[in-house]
Amino acid sequence: MQEIEDEEEELYQHHRFEVDKGQSILRVDKYLMSRMQNASRNKIQDAIETGAVRVNEAIVKANYKVKPLDVITILLAEPPRNTEIIPQNIPLDIVYEDDELLVVNKPAGMVVHPAHGNWEGTLVNALVYHFQNLPTHRNGEIRPGLVHRIDKDTSGLLVIAKTETAMTHLAKQFFDHSIERTYNALVWGEPKADEGTITGHVGRSLKDRKIMTVFPDGSMGKDATTHYKVLKKLRYVSVVQCNLETGRTHQIRVHFKHIGHPLFNDTTYGGDRILRGTVFSKYEQFVGNCFKMCPRQALHAKSLGFIHPKTGEFLQFDTELPEEMQQVIQKWDTYVNNE
Repeated sequence: MQEIEDEEEELYQHHRFEVDKGQSILRVDKYLMSRMQNASRNKIQDAIETGAVRVNEAIVKANYKVKPLDVITILLAEPPRNTEIIPQNIPLDIVYEDDELLVVNKPAGMVVHPAHGNWEGTLVNALVYHFQNLPTHRNGEIRPGLVHRIDKDTSGLLVIAKTETAMTHLAKQFFDHSIERTYNALVWGEPKADEGTITGHVGRSLKDRKIMTVFPDGSMGKDATTHYKVLKKLRYVSVVQCNLETGRTHQIRVHFKHIGHPLFNDTTYGGDRILRGTVFSKYEQFVGNCFKMCPRQALHAKSLGFIHPKTGEFLQFDTELPEEMQQVIQKWDTYVNNE
């Protein structure tokens, strides 16, 4: 992702409104709802909350009252684009498939949905090649079969809907937080408690919109809950199991940074430097080798459980940790035991 970082700094104008001379005083969120037919109130308020909405080039809050001749713009990190998705013959690791859905094991490094800087080579490009007539969702946005997603550099299980019925049914399970999702992660340090729950609203950082942060007072963002259990303590790092009650963007990564245990080699949230251990050059070299072995945040969506939209049966799927994560954990195990 580093190579496109400079491009992502630029914001692109998606909408521009010049308020009429005769406009009565009105909150900006209500004004935008009256002018944007396909945008929900939540979507507009999210855009305002993340600083995407500007009035006369200044960021405003939802209760800002628009005045005659105000210029309102909506700026996003991605340029406007057409909705065509190019089918690409990319192999898929299909764990399960029937007429209603499929479960895939996504490799690290694969983007789930096309976006600025990643129009091709995504999971969606592969899906539209291998499967015809996948349902779309989310106010008509073109997201074939997608009910949820995981980060580019996170590996693991995703369920894909093949029918409109499956899409609706699965989306409701995610909305109700009844989907069972278990992640395994390697984090810096050893959490004080072997089991625990991390809470705290997660939302876009006010300093950098590309990253998320925790708002402990709940003043911004959305509520987020992560349950964790330590599976293995390795003095400088720990293997943890995480169960999500909510599914916010970067939730596990942000929550563990918040409690002082960033994910191992997570470049976005500070886990790509030595956070525990000695200053000896031999140790530095060892950690550097581990970073090279697992060149991404050490996070894997290990298991997934949900109710089948047609049969009503509860399905549970589980995967092995990817080889690079297994190797790094083994390397730490050996290092600690040989000290």
